[in-house]
Amino acid sequence: MSDIDGTPIEKAAIDQAAIDAARKTAQGLGHSPGFGNEHTSEAIPGALPPGRNSPQRAPLGLYAEQLSGTAFTEPRAHNRRSWLYRIRPSAAHPPFTRINNGRLDSAPFTESVPDPNRLRWDPLPEPAAPGTDWLAGLWTLGGNGDATQRTGMAVHLYHANASMTDRVFSDSDGELLIVPEQGGLLLRTELGLLAARPGEIALIPRGVRFRVELLDETARGYVCENYGQPFRLPDLGVIGANGLAAPRDFLAPVAAYEEMDRPVEVVNKFCGNLWAATYDHSPLDVVAWHGNYVPYVYDLHRFNVLGSISYDHPDPSIFTVLTSPSDTPGLASVDFVVFAPRWLVGENTFRPPYFHRNVMSEYMGLIEGAYDAKAAGKGGFVPGGGSLHNMMSAHGPDRETFDRASAAELKPQKIDDGLAFMFETRWPVTATTQAASAEHLQTSYDDVWQGLQRHFRL
Repeated sequence: MSDIDGTPIEKAAIDQAAIDAARKTAQGLGHSPGFGNEHTSEAIPGALPPGRNSPQRAPLGLYAEQLSGTAFTEPRAHNRRSWLYRIRPSAAHPPFTRINNGRLDSAPFTESVPDPNRLRWDPLPEPAAPGTDWLAGLWTLGGNGDATQRTGMAVHLYHANASMTDRVFSDSDGELLIVPEQGGLLLRTELGLLAARPGEIALIPRGVRFRVELLDETARGYVCENYGQPFRLPDLGVIGANGLAAPRDFLAPVAAYEEMDRPVEVVNKFCGNLWAATYDHSPLDVVAWHGNYVPYVYDLHRFNVLGSISYDHPDPSIFTVLTSPSDTPGLASVDFVVFAPRWLVGENTFRPPYFHRNVMSEYMGLIEGAYDAKAAGKGGFVPGGGSLHNMMSAHGPDRETFDRASAAELKPQKIDDGLAFMFETRWPVTATTQAASAEHLQTSYDDVWQGLQRHFRL
């Protein structure tokens, strides 16, 4: 008896010792490097069907299932999909019912209006209750666009003190770019395991199910929920073939599955609301997969910073790690930008970021240390905090930074005591009511620009 390609069916019955050994290591943490690559991975040898995606009978009694992150007919260069070979198909589940959204919100944000004022927040406070997992610890700051139209983005923060147990999460509204600031995360996804620690980022594609386990007692950080086109590496243009984030530094997981028959709550964010169903098994049961629609992690310290070696501070676009393009060339729906360790050598140059007003809107966060254009310390810009400068809001270095940089000796200077980032988006960010009225909102943020002296003279 043969399969459609002539392969004997018995060939799927591989060596049992190899299966047992693979099962023992199925929970291991491995990586497959490359951004946008066509990866292949199997937790058990022989689990991937040879030469086709959907044979009449998949190896090892698995189910073949395609997960599409883009429309079938999008250009090949941008098309993202993966084939999964799983113990049970995703379709085998009971109905979903609405559950409480908690402090999680979604676009369109209609409860308030965009604010032209400059806003800054201290870190998100400790969770109010023990047992607060990553999902329960999500707190929406604001966003733009419309999740149902797959446009725009949202900014969330999280603060958790417990691992997710017996439940998993997926986001049908967008992909999730997770930026840990305190505490490491172990992400158990359908396609395998990833660990993300402060200084690294993790991206979970739209619709991929995952569970978050804490590697430390607590975890705190930021999330960009991207409703629009999937993040991709920016074009380098005149920079050439190299620089910024290298594709090989992005790490996808290798297959690792859960063979678990017990109740598991599956929570799905769909059109702005949370829905849940109780499965009788774990949906993280993918034994093998291949494709380019995958989660990944990236170490921000590997970012190859390019900048001026003559004069002037470069525009922040030169620090773009990932971009989600819009329908207007060169205008991003959202960019993820990192201010990584770098040298400043500009001659006769004000070296911190300059004063400016921008048609883009900027949410900035701090992962570690200090940012070279903002004062740190109590009441300042601190790790875990964030600032929002909506479009055309005037901002730039505070008075302390301006005075110091204007008088500094212009010798080569290494900026290596901080790691900051920015979610930059084409539309204004509307803050949620909970963000606009939060106790950790800094009501005196405008004061940092007070006292900038008049120096004009003829």
